[in-house]
Amino acid sequence: MGKIAVITGAGGVLCSCFAKELAKDGFEVALLDLNYDAAQKVADEICANGGKAKAYKANVLDRDMLEAVREEILKDLGPCDVLINGAGGNNPRCTTKNETFEEGDEEAEDYKTFFNLDKKDFNFVFDLNIVGVMIPTQVFAKDMVAKKSGTILNISSMNAYRPLTKIPAYSSAKAGVSNLTQWLAVHFAGTGIRVNAIAPGFFVTNQNRALLFNEDGTPTARTNKILNATPMKRFGEPEELLGAVRFLIDDSSAAFVTGVVIPIDGGFSAYSGV
Repeated sequence: MGKIAVITGAGGVLCSCFAKELAKDGFEVALLDLNYDAAQKVADEICANGGKAKAYKANVLDRDMLEAVREEILKDLGPCDVLINGAGGNNPRCTTKNETFEEGDEEAEDYKTFFNLDKKDFNFVFDLNIVGVMIPTQVFAKDMVAKKSGTILNISSMNAYRPLTKIPAYSSAKAGVSNLTQWLAVHFAGTGIRVNAIAPGFFVTNQNRALLFNEDGTPTARTNKILNATPMKRFGEPEELLGAVRFLIDDSSAAFVTGVVIPIDGGFSAYSGV
């Protein structure tokens, strides 16, 4: 039996890419996503190419559901060796119209501002990104503790280094993901479990597409700002994350690596703007 990788958010652009690559490397992959059809599509592709994968409907904010999914995975594949916490994202309900405060924002009712963000919407985005790391780790790290080995990879963001305008819940949550990654690395250091993260810069996904491109496909003003602040002057491709992913989950190459967050951003975090 090969190693077992559990990936949350596996139906998305980035995590589906991770899943396919791990399957090529011989991992048996459990694909978890709230959108079961998206996860199943990825599983079908992996299986068609000779790999082994199985899709599971899962809500990363529902511990009982994840515990039940874990039991299914134990029966279908085996105990988790690698956990990739990929579920997350922003939501338009917690995205302000203006990048910075403008006159009238404090009284506005017909568009989103900092002052009229709904606590429920803020909590949804925040919880999805950080509680959605905590709960799957609580559930699947049990397998790793039992074996005294395992790797957890979290997905942070450039938002953790330099918060972006308009998306306060997402930015603050991703900063929390980086911090939680370090906390978990220390907490599990004596168990044989390593915990690390990658911090992608700007990649086009289903969740951010509307912020980056107009309906006619032309770039938004925000896209122009992003590319002007990215020395490589382009968005990243999902495949360009794979080198760091493979390194961090490799118990040979990265045996002494834990508690790190690796930026993969085309130079965005290094560029001062001048």
